[in-house]
Amino acid sequence: MATVNEWIQGARPRTLPNAVSPVVVGVGAAAHLGEATWWKAVLALVVALALIIGVNFANDYSDGVRGTDDDRVGPMRLVGSKAARPGAVKAAAFICFGIAAAAGLAVAITTAYWLIAVGVVCIAGAWFYTGGKKPYGYLGFGEIAVFVFFGLVAVLGTQYVTCGRIDWIGGVCAVAVGSFSSAVLVVNNLRDIPTDRESGKITLAVRLGENGTRGLFAFLITLPFVMTIVLTPVTTFALAGLLAAPLAIAAARPVLAGDRGRDLVPSLATTGQAMLMWAVMTGFALGLT
Repeated sequence: MATVNEWIQGARPRTLPNAVSPVVVGVGAAAHLGEATWWKAVLALVVALALIIGVNFANDYSDGVRGTDDDRVGPMRLVGSKAARPGAVKAAAFICFGIAAAAGLAVAITTAYWLIAVGVVCIAGAWFYTGGKKPYGYLGFGEIAVFVFFGLVAVLGTQYVTCGRIDWIGGVCAVAVGSFSSAVLVVNNLRDIPTDRESGKITLAVRLGENGTRGLFAFLITLPFVMTIVLTPVTTFALAGLLAAPLAIAAARPVLAGDRGRDLVPSLATTGQAMLMWAVMTGFALGLT
């Protein structure tokens, strides 16, 4: 029986910035348009948090039963370590998906019914990342999915439900957050190249190899700061997003230095911190102007 702390670690709390950041900057983009319905923003945050915890448990379950996590460094694996029964972890994943669905339904009913279809696609994307007979995460499409769901959909979705429309500013923010989120997965998969290759999990990192993956990470973690410059004609306060640069540099240092395995683990947390810092600074800059 897994302990409470093991369940918390199994939820992978270091990934929570991937859920919080798009909502924060999405609300900022909505406020820049002149209005933001705050209770809908709270529900959007519930959806995002429940989805990311749900996908973490779903990945733990699916990778665990496949044997992918039998010899893996990094965060706690509940199934792979045999700390929890597979059925319990699967149930935890679907409880989280249920919470996300309930909060999302409340938003859809009060905003636009077509958002229900978006929610269904998001939940399906969360499960089939590593679940099902042909999980797309095992085919190298994980980074694209993260960019779409935790970047484009999450940021623009938050902007839409909180103010009723989207604009190019929200799109720029979505690209930035999507790049950060994808960078988190890239460094995670860079760390796991040896074990993923052995287990038959053909991630984008496995396809690109170490050098290509390190180059992709550098591109993804740089792109948000290019988006900061793009936003400066809107408000010079957007330059506050550059305050996240030291964290991004710290995250990139082990990756570009050629570190492997456990030595890459700190980059996961630091990349997430850089994303959250960028989102908070940029969100406030947009919301105040």
